[in-house]
Amino acid sequence: MPQANPFASRSTPVPKVGVGLRHPHYREALTGDWNLDFIEVHTENFFAEGGLTRVFLEDIRSKFSVSFHGTAMGLGSAVGISTKYLQRLKALVDEYQPLFVSDHLCFAWGDIKGNQSHAGDLLPLPFNEETLSVLIDNVRRVQDMLGRQLLVENIVSYINLDNNTISEAEFITALVERAECGLLVDLNNILVNARNRKERDPIRFARNWLRNIPANAVVELHLAGYTPPVDGGLIIDDHSQPINDECWSLYKDAMELNQTAATLIEWDNDLPAWHTLVAEADKARLYQRTEPKRIEAST
Repeated sequence: MPQANPFASRSTPVPKVGVGLRHPHYREALTGDWNLDFIEVHTENFFAEGGLTRVFLEDIRSKFSVSFHGTAMGLGSAVGISTKYLQRLKALVDEYQPLFVSDHLCFAWGDIKGNQSHAGDLLPLPFNEETLSVLIDNVRRVQDMLGRQLLVENIVSYINLDNNTISEAEFITALVERAECGLLVDLNNILVNARNRKERDPIRFARNWLRNIPANAVVELHLAGYTPPVDGGLIIDDHSQPINDECWSLYKDAMELNQTAATLIEWDNDLPAWHTLVAEADKARLYQRTEPKRIEAST
């Protein structure tokens, strides 16, 4: 389990900052001298044995620490996680020993006519005891197989489920306590959910969300931006824009609660120049050095 460290002192070592690496930036990432502590890659892109992708991964690992971020594990799937998937994941983790291994709080696998099939998306879970039990069993299985802690990330949900019996924060807290996993908190996802659900004060909602999860379990933070919707429509979590002011503000709050959590800049669509992405990581470092204002309790 991560060490208990909420409200750590300013003597705490400066936390790591990295970026998500996508194909158009491969060459620049390898040829420059960049102020980055780690690189995140999508795990499933490197499942194939041998070939150019593995050559690239070797090159990246020779220059940076690497983090594996999965998008297909489906940790909340009632049918379980594909054994073949987990075997590939274990082989990759054993060979490259990444800084972090993470995936999402969602389901993805289902049974179709007796075949274990993948939905190809991050599908939301109802927050209740039945789903929690499934999730805990799957997370424990993954951690036992890998022999290391898994980080679980909160997701954007575009629908409101009717069978929730507890809050998302209570659900996540129970998961951490019973599965002994870590958390990857995506700050943009909290804000997108708050705005899509028409919360009166999205920032206050997001701050309270942070206060109600176990801060000492937060190992990593994700920062991202989204395309503003037309005429107040649904926000799509497209990771296609710079991080907005709301998310930077929430980042300061998150760092106050846990000053050792690593930070990852995500940008997946409409990719900017590589130096622009690195500049976002540099901006995160500036926010880390700015004395944060302690979060006030809601009234």
